[in-house]
Amino acid sequence: MSSVYDFSARDIDGNERALSEWRGKTLLIVNVASKCGFTPQYAGLEKLWRDGRDRGLVVLGFPCDQFGHQEPGDETAIREFCDANYGVTFPLFAKIEVNGEHVHPLYQWLKREGKGILGSEAIKWNFTKFLVDAHGQVVKRYAPTDTPEKIGKELDRLLG
Repeated sequence: MSSVYDFSARDIDGNERALSEWRGKTLLIVNVASKCGFTPQYAGLEKLWRDGRDRGLVVLGFPCDQFGHQEPGDETAIREFCDANYGVTFPLFAKIEVNGEHVHPLYQWLKREGKGILGSEAIKWNFTKFLVDAHGQVVKRYAPTDTPEKIGKELDRLLG
């Protein structure tokens, strides 16, 4: 696999979606959770999406329950939580695994292309973010503590 566009994933409504649907866009791909200390970042991610989508930004949320059982619900519960608490309108996907034996192929690729601190590939926690340019290549990996507001400042150079 040579770019993010080579992958697909099941969305939160159960439909398989090719990431090539967003070819030519700048993507911010995030593993999310509803019961995490970083969950309030949903608000910032939604703001990035609303402010940047006309300039070519797409935020993609991938719920994951591998860290402290912080995403225990099914897709319906996740959707309802995101709607009710944060008004999330950016694309959300079905729950996936980002580490381990059953890691989703997209995340296997993202981790290889955008290594963490000291070259680590493992995702350490919820709300790890990958910035992917319009050519489908990982530009940067952000830690869970890197807020959407901080990332927004760096997005301007990619979005023009």
